[in-house]
Amino acid sequence: MAGFLDGNSYGKSRIRVVKVTRGAERHDLNELTVNIQFEGDFDAVHIAGDNRNVLPTDTMRNTVYALAKDWSGEQIEDFGCQLVEHFLGRNPQIARVRVAIQQSHWLRMGSQAFTKGSEEQRLTQITGVGGGVQIESGIENLVALKTTGSSFEGYKKDRYTTLKETSDRILATAIRANWRYSSSDVEFGRCWREAREAILKTFTERDSPSVQHTAYAMGNAVLKAVPEIAGIRLSLPNKHCLLVDLAPFGLDNPNEIFVPTDEPHGLIEVAMRRAG
Repeated sequence: MAGFLDGNSYGKSRIRVVKVTRGAERHDLNELTVNIQFEGDFDAVHIAGDNRNVLPTDTMRNTVYALAKDWSGEQIEDFGCQLVEHFLGRNPQIARVRVAIQQSHWLRMGSQAFTKGSEEQRLTQITGVGGGVQIESGIENLVALKTTGSSFEGYKKDRYTTLKETSDRILATAIRANWRYSSSDVEFGRCWREAREAILKTFTERDSPSVQHTAYAMGNAVLKAVPEIAGIRLSLPNKHCLLVDLAPFGLDNPNEIFVPTDEPHGLIEVAMRRAG
C-alpha cells in the first residue's frame, strides 16, 4: 500500500434558509447560510467503500430546514447548538461536529417589510464533541472608512520602496473579527453587539499610525468591553484610496480626490487572548 488515511471529514456547505417568525404585531426575518462538517469513524467508506456509517449530506440539509422550524429565530449560536446536539446525539460514529452559520443583514421598513442591508454578516461556529461545545462568534465584512485621523510614517524602506509617507490619509477596511467565548452560558446577542460597538468606537475615535496599531487597539477594546470573550482574532484588509495626481491638469489636490482600489491590498491580522 502506498499510503494510509491520515484524517478525513465530510459535510454539507452553503445550506441557505430563510425563517419568518410570525408574531401578532410584526414579523421577524432571518436569512442564514449554514455549513456542517463531520469527523469520526469514517475510515471504512474511504478504504473499503462501506457506506454504513455515512449520514448523507442531503440529510444534513434537511435537518437544517426541520430544526429551523423549532428555532426561536433569535440567536444563531442557539441554533448552531441545536444542530450540534442533534447530530451528536443520534450518530455515535461522529466524534466532532462543526456548524458554521452566517447571518445576512436585513433592515426593517415596517412590521412586515424589510430591505436588504449591507454585506456585513454575523458569524458563529459551534464545534461539538462528546464532552461539550466550543462557541466562536464574530463579524464579517464590517466595512468602515474615515477620511482623516490615519497616517503611515517612519516605516522601513529598501531599494524597491516607492510608497510616500503620509500624515493624513483615508483609512478604509472590511473588518473580520472572530472571538471565542469562555463558556456557552452567555448572552450572545448582547456580547455580539458590545463587541461590534467596541470595534467601531476604536476605529472612529482613535488616531491610527498604522492598521496594525488599530487592529491591536480593537482587540484590546473588545476584551475590555466583553468579559465573556476569552480571545479574538481580527483581519483588516487595507482598502487603499490613492490620491490622484491632478498636476497634469494644472490643479491642486489637497487630499480631496482619490481612486479606490480593491486589489492588491494589504492584509493585517492580529490574534489576542485575555491575560492570565
